[in-house]
Amino acid sequence: MQKLTGKRIAILVQNLPVPFDRRVWQEAKALTDAGAAVSVVCPSDDKHPSGNFRIDGVRVLRYRAPREAGGVAGYVNEYGTSLLRMRSALREARREGAFDAIHFCNPPDLLFAVAQPYKQRDGSRLVFDQHDLGPELVRAKRLPLNSFFVSVAKLAEKLTYRAADHVIATNESYKAIAVERGQFRENEVTVVRSGPAREWAQNVDDRDWHGSHKYLIGYVGVMGRQEGIEYLIEAMAVLTRELGLDVGLALVGSGPDRARLERLAEQLGLADNVKFLGRLSDADLRSVLRDSDVCVNPDEVNEMNNLSTMNKIMEYMALGRPIVQFDVKEGRYSAAEASRYAQSNDASSLASELHFVLQNPEEASRMGQYGRNRFREQLSWEVQASKLVDAYRTLLDEVPERVDEHVEPSGH
Repeated sequence: MQKLTGKRIAILVQNLPVPFDRRVWQEAKALTDAGAAVSVVCPSDDKHPSGNFRIDGVRVLRYRAPREAGGVAGYVNEYGTSLLRMRSALREARREGAFDAIHFCNPPDLLFAVAQPYKQRDGSRLVFDQHDLGPELVRAKRLPLNSFFVSVAKLAEKLTYRAADHVIATNESYKAIAVERGQFRENEVTVVRSGPAREWAQNVDDRDWHGSHKYLIGYVGVMGRQEGIEYLIEAMAVLTRELGLDVGLALVGSGPDRARLERLAEQLGLADNVKFLGRLSDADLRSVLRDSDVCVNPDEVNEMNNLSTMNKIMEYMALGRPIVQFDVKEGRYSAAEASRYAQSNDASSLASELHFVLQNPEEASRMGQYGRNRFREQLSWEVQASKLVDAYRTLLDEVPERVDEHVEPSGH
C-alpha cells in the first residue's frame, strides 16, 4: 500500500506557476506517487495559462496573475489580488472534498491567510514550505524605508510560523531558524533540499557555446542586485585584460538588474565577451552549462545568501561542472570540494579562482566528478523525495480519520 493513499493535499504557491516551479512540481509529483490526491493552486504566466488542468495526475488550478508592480501600493495590490484569487481557486478545489493537509510556500509569508480557515473548519494540517527567509531577503534588497519593511517581514514570518503544524526547510540553516524563531521542536521541521532529479543531467545536447573564445564561464540565475553579477563582470575584465585569457561568459536568466549589468559590461569593453542569453529552455540551459569550462555563483556575501541553498549549485554539480563562488556557509556545504572559494565580494579574488580552474584542467575534472558523485548520492531529488513523503506520513498519521463533510469554510 502506498504511504499516502486516500489523503488529499493542496499546495499553494504565489510567485511561480507549475510545472515551471521545479521544486513545487517535484513535491506535488512525489506526494502523488505516494498515493495522495494533490491539487496545486498557483499563478499563470505567458507560457502557463490560467484555468483548471490535470497534469501527470496532479490537479493544477492556475489563477490569473496580477501585474507585478513596484512601491508599497503596488505590492499591496499585487499580493492582495493574488490572495483573493488563490482563495477562490482553493475553494474550487475543496469542492471535491476536504484536504488532509494544505502545503503553502513562500515568498511571500502571507499564504497562511488563505490556508488557515481550512484548519479551523476542516481540521486540515498546515505545512509551511520555507523557500526564503523573509526578513533577511528584505534586508538584502536594501529598499527605501528598509527598517519598516523588515518589521513587516518579521511579523508576516511570525504569523506564518504560528499557523503551521510542520515546516519543510530547504537546509539545516533554515531548520535552525524555524526552531529558534518559530519555536518548533526538532521533529516538527523536516529538511527537504532543492535540486533536480538525476535524469535532469542526462541526454544533454552536445552544442558548442564557446563561440570564438577558448574558454567559457557559465552562469544561471536571477539578475538582481543581491546576486552579485557585477562582481562576475568585473572579474571578467581582470581575466581578459590583466591575465590575458581568451574567455567568454554566458549569462542565462533575467531580472530587474539586467539592463544595468548590460551597461556595465559595455562600459568595461566586454560586449564581445559577455553574452546575456536571457531565459532559455531547459534543454538549452543544460547544454550551455555542460559546455562551460567552469560555472560560477557570484552571490554576494550577506545574511540571506549565507544561509540559503542556491539551485544553481545543484545544477552545476548534477552536470559535473567545477564551480567558483564566494565563501558562503550553505554554498560551501552543498558544493564542498566541487568548488573553489573566493574572498567575500572581491572581484579580483573571484577572477583569481576562475583563472586557477581554467588553467588546471585535471583539477577541474576532479572537482566536476566529485560534485557529480556528491549530487547523485546525497543531494538529488530522488534522495529528498522520500524525506518529504515520510514527513507527511508521520504528520497525517497523528490525525484520526474524519468523516468528510462537503462544507466550505467561510474564510472569515
